[in-house]
Amino acid sequence: MNILFTCAGRRNYLLADFKAAIDGGGMIMAADSSPHAPAMSEADKSFLLPRVDSADYLNQLISLCHREDVGLLFSLNDHELPLLSENRHHFQAIGTFVVVSPPEVVEMAFDKMATASFSESIGLSYTKTYEILDDVLTDLKRGEVQYPLLVKPRWGTASICIEEVIDERELILAWELGRHKVKRAGLRASTNSAEGLIIQEKAQGEEYGLDIVNDLHGKYQATFVKRKISMRAGETDKAITEHIPELMLLGKRVGEALQHIGNIDCDVFWTGKEASIIDINPRFGGGYPFSAAAGARVPEAILAWSQGKEPPVGWDNINYGVASSKCDKIVTCSSEMIQGRNVNFNFSVFSDL
Repeated sequence: MNILFTCAGRRNYLLADFKAAIDGGGMIMAADSSPHAPAMSEADKSFLLPRVDSADYLNQLISLCHREDVGLLFSLNDHELPLLSENRHHFQAIGTFVVVSPPEVVEMAFDKMATASFSESIGLSYTKTYEILDDVLTDLKRGEVQYPLLVKPRWGTASICIEEVIDERELILAWELGRHKVKRAGLRASTNSAEGLIIQEKAQGEEYGLDIVNDLHGKYQATFVKRKISMRAGETDKAITEHIPELMLLGKRVGEALQHIGNIDCDVFWTGKEASIIDINPRFGGGYPFSAAAGARVPEAILAWSQGKEPPVGWDNINYGVASSKCDKIVTCSSEMIQGRNVNFNFSVFSDL
């Protein structure tokens, strides 16, 4: 079983966890568009690929999977997930299982308006959300929504272009600035007057991250709950595992309704009585290592499911009250680690893509 992580970036810990789980029964591979991606140093074999938005990216990736006999493929980049989800059948034809949810799940998770509708459809709370500036200004005058508010991209990632505002002047300025920054950041922009932006009421309570795990058939299996102690660049930097039955039940409702594949990252605010979903990421998120540090063994479960086996007993048992922190380390990024600076395999068999 060879496993490939694309857009590997800085996720050294995830490659290390899968390397431990596979225990010599295959190779852990990494691919990225930069030879200096730190995760390349963690892999048994590393490859350079074009950028995800390149015209030949998909063909080159399929060719790489074919040549290297990749059994499982994971993407660690939001922008790549729709491409892989829509083309899963091409990978399946060469024996590669892409651990990605169906297109409708990926699209719902990226579209914060769609996420709001999904949450309401299964009876869960979602922060009050607007896509028209005039609508929120009207509700502010009526007292139906209060500052502080958040102006953010409707199809955002990594907390890019998010502004917190505390009065009308800041709101209007942030909206105008956001209109320009969304396009410059390469994020999707809608064609209506919202122009790819939304305005949200700031959620109350403490922020938690949930790892919601389904098997490879979309059947719910487990939820791991972490209270976020601090954030850095839009990603959880310090967290502590906690046992909160209400949030575990929320994760179960989301997993059963979505029928997603593998692990997803769900961000919620919890007041102690009520929970509000603020974001869903249909992949391994930046909060997963805190679950792993407390004993979760999701890689082992995924490997077992991919082979038609039951996961090891206790893979979903974690210790509560485990506080963990991320830290930087220096790794050597040598061009000698890369298996050729260009993949450029023969992919004529995939010319229909």
